[in-house]
Amino acid sequence: MTVRYLTPKGMLQPVPYHHVAVGTGTKHVHVSGQIARQADGTAVAPGDLAGQVAQALRNTAVGLSGAGATFTDVVRLTFYVTRWSPEKIGDFMSGVEAVADEIGLPLPLPPASLIGVEYLFEPDVLVEVEATALLD
Repeated sequence: MTVRYLTPKGMLQPVPYHHVAVGTGTKHVHVSGQIARQADGTAVAPGDLAGQVAQALRNTAVGLSGAGATFTDVVRLTFYVTRWSPEKIGDFMSGVEAVADEIGLPLPLPPASLIGVEYLFEPDVLVEVEATALLD
């Protein structure tokens, strides 16, 4: 599978993600919303946005790997963050940067959206990550 990331001239720059991904492939991989939990359900980094972002991305990497994909196959990331405010971007990006090399997450990120939500399914969950990838 080939994914080509680009941010065409005339689009907002710089941003921590690419605006466009062009993927070729026939198998779609969708990883559902991943949160900061270990496989046994143990919460990771309670109250720590950066720590939860890092763990949710680790879990996303596990999901991708299970389908034979990596972050280089990802054409779209969606982040849901509770009680979002612009002041949280530093902590958010710290979590991304802390785990990027470990999980093979390219920086800048693939096309991504960060959506602020009031609440996720449990009160201690601060972030959820979804990924879409294409494979040949």
